[in-house]
Amino acid sequence: MATVAPVEVCVKSAVGAHEALGDCPFCQRVLLTLEEKKIPYELKLIDLSNKPDWFLKINPEGKVPVFKWGDGQWVPDSDVITQMIEEKYLKPSLVTPPEYSSVGSKIYSSFIKFLKSKDPEDGSEQALLDELRSLDEHLKDHGPFINGENISGVDLSLAPKLFHLEIALDHFKSWKIPENLTFVHSYMKLLFTRESFVKTKAKREHVIAGWVAKINP
Repeated sequence: MATVAPVEVCVKSAVGAHEALGDCPFCQRVLLTLEEKKIPYELKLIDLSNKPDWFLKINPEGKVPVFKWGDGQWVPDSDVITQMIEEKYLKPSLVTPPEYSSVGSKIYSSFIKFLKSKDPEDGSEQALLDELRSLDEHLKDHGPFINGENISGVDLSLAPKLFHLEIALDHFKSWKIPENLTFVHSYMKLLFTRESFVKTKAKREHVIAGWVAKINP
C-alpha cells in the first residue's frame, strides 16, 4: 500500500502557550474529520495575535483553519474544508442525511449569547436550554449519535462546540447543563472520550484563556 503524504493544516495555537494546540472549535472539527478518516496530517500552529508573514501570504484574511489541497491551493473555512475532504476521501463516510444536518445548529450561537450576557432576564439562558432540550429529544429518538449508530459530520461539528460550552459556562457562570438532559450528557461523554476527540482537543485552561480573550478583547 502506497504511503500517503501528510496533508497540511493551519490551526490556532493556544493563547499564552503558542507551542500548544489552541481552542478553536472550527479547527478541531477539521482535525476530527482527518482523524476519523485516518488521513495523516501535519499541524501548523498559528499564533493569531502575531500571524507570521508566510501565513498571511497564503491566507490574506488571516483566519483559521486553512487546509492545503493536493494542487497546492490553501483553502479556508471549516465547512468548505470538511466537504472537500468528504468528497476526496469517501471512506468511512461521514455524510449526514440532509434532514439531520441542522440538528443542534443553534446551540453554539445561543451559548455565546448567554456567556456574554450581563442581564439574567434577557432570555439567553432559556434560549440555550430550549436548544439543548431539542437536541436531547432528537437523541432520545435517534441516538446515540445524531444520525443513529454511526458518527457523522454533524457530530464532528457539534462536539467541539459542546466542549467549549461545558468548560466556559462552568468557569465563567458556574452553570452546568441540567442533569435531566440525560441523552445530551450521554452524547457528550460518547464524543469526548472518542479517540479522535482526545487527540485533537485543547486543554481546559487553553479553552478558558481563549474565551477570556474573546469576552474581554
